[in-house]
Amino acid sequence: MMSDQRGSPSMKYGTEIAFVSLATFLALLAAVFAHDAAFATHMWVLFYVLLVFVILLIRNSDSSGNAHVATDADYLDGPVRYGVIATMFWAVVGLIVGVVAALQLAYPDLNVEPWLTFGRLRPLHTSAVVFAFGGNALMATSFYVVQRTCRARLFGGNLAWFVFWGYQLFIVMAATGYLLGITQSREYAEPEWYVDLWLTVVWVAYLAVFLGTITRRKEPHIYVANWFYLSFIVTIAMLHVVNNLAVPVSFLGSKSYSLFSGVQDALTQWWYGHNAVGFLLTAGFLGMMYYFVPKQAERPIYSYRLSIIHFWALIFLYIWAGPHHLHYTALPDWAQTLGMVFSVILWMPSWGGMINGLMTLSGAWDKLRTDPIIRIMVLALAFYGMSTFEGPVMSIKSVNSLSHYTDWTIGHVHSGALGWVGMISFGAIYFLVPRLWGRERLYSLQLVTWHFWLATIGIVIYAAVMWVSGIQQGLMWRAYDEQGFLVYSFAETVAAMHPYYVLRTIGGGLYLVGALIMAFNIVMTIRGHQRQEEPIGGRTTALRPAEQGA
Repeated sequence: MMSDQRGSPSMKYGTEIAFVSLATFLALLAAVFAHDAAFATHMWVLFYVLLVFVILLIRNSDSSGNAHVATDADYLDGPVRYGVIATMFWAVVGLIVGVVAALQLAYPDLNVEPWLTFGRLRPLHTSAVVFAFGGNALMATSFYVVQRTCRARLFGGNLAWFVFWGYQLFIVMAATGYLLGITQSREYAEPEWYVDLWLTVVWVAYLAVFLGTITRRKEPHIYVANWFYLSFIVTIAMLHVVNNLAVPVSFLGSKSYSLFSGVQDALTQWWYGHNAVGFLLTAGFLGMMYYFVPKQAERPIYSYRLSIIHFWALIFLYIWAGPHHLHYTALPDWAQTLGMVFSVILWMPSWGGMINGLMTLSGAWDKLRTDPIIRIMVLALAFYGMSTFEGPVMSIKSVNSLSHYTDWTIGHVHSGALGWVGMISFGAIYFLVPRLWGRERLYSLQLVTWHFWLATIGIVIYAAVMWVSGIQQGLMWRAYDEQGFLVYSFAETVAAMHPYYVLRTIGGGLYLVGALIMAFNIVMTIRGHQRQEEPIGGRTTALRPAEQGA
């Protein structure tokens, strides 16, 4: 990893080089003696990635330049800077794969076998957006926030660097595994056992860094954002371990068997799946919201008491909501109903958090006219409120009988992912970049406005089209004639979706263009450029008194 301490070039990174070299050698042995071709290919990928990493570490160790001398009072922002760059990179990658997958649904001839089919690109897109983009956004912002709110340097020295680079290695291995067809073949197409084990090691290190920083804090109060971040880290660790309990067939092969089967496996999957949404995509990003919205608005959070109620109500209720994904299945009816009831109750604390965020702008609503970053954050809160209302509605059994397995669910997921997760992350990155690189401001606020409108229009098109197509799908699937036969074949329902899938691709494409504009803006800001612009919402001419008479 990287050090902030001055040291002789010969000794710099010595431990890291030895560790990565050993891992490289083990990857080579695994590739040579693998029991199946897919596993061998994956180990060769790992070998070359680690080999490049060893070369980079050695070159950096042999460089004559001295590292930055950090005092105990300094914050460790190196992993945060790298995390911001990784967040932006994986956002663009994940969105490109999503647009390609959407095109494949509209035009099936675009499926290229064996590696670039929809069946392999879809889990790649999901994981790239959720875990690569979202995960890096959470790691980077949590490392930034916990240091500022605790007034303490990150715990563990270079351990934060291990978390960052270890997580990037997990992303690369998971992504290449999806393309190679190496997954557990379950609901979320999880990576195989050896990738899961590596993620467990990295995640424990992440927990140690975050919790260790809190324990060494100089600020006696633990700010609420840290409670949300900590709940996300702890719960995701629990979900990951339980959901991925599996026994490998061989330590030199990619195949493993889950410890769960049948309805127990389904329940475990959706306990994991829905709480990944609840704690990674909701609680974690609420931690982001509770820090960056007040900072950008330059106002205190509207109600700190409400934020604490929001936290405890959310984490208690969310953990029980997963069974609403299994209505009308072999899961016992009481469990289905339990999931539905807790999902409906979740609406209240969710909207409490949304209102708390929006009301933080009390007395500062004029910033919506002049600050496009605040607009992005307010849009994120609006989509958070909409998604957390739509979700409980869709969990009701009578609604679920129409909506489940249709594109309505896809629209709901993307309104939350693109509208809430994406936009609050983008707002946080816009806030962080000038401060992390010591710039006066962003390269261009007008480009932020372009990003805002492209993303907003893209999300609205995407979600609205999927709502219409999903309801049409559900109605076509349940249409019977007077003799009790289905009116439409499944192929006919698929053909009817073509225009909606084309429009969905357009919506996703607009969102991608906005992200590319943001990436350009961020790169130019990091390089120190500033574009000369008129103030947004400002007047370019002096005010004149109104003329008297007609």
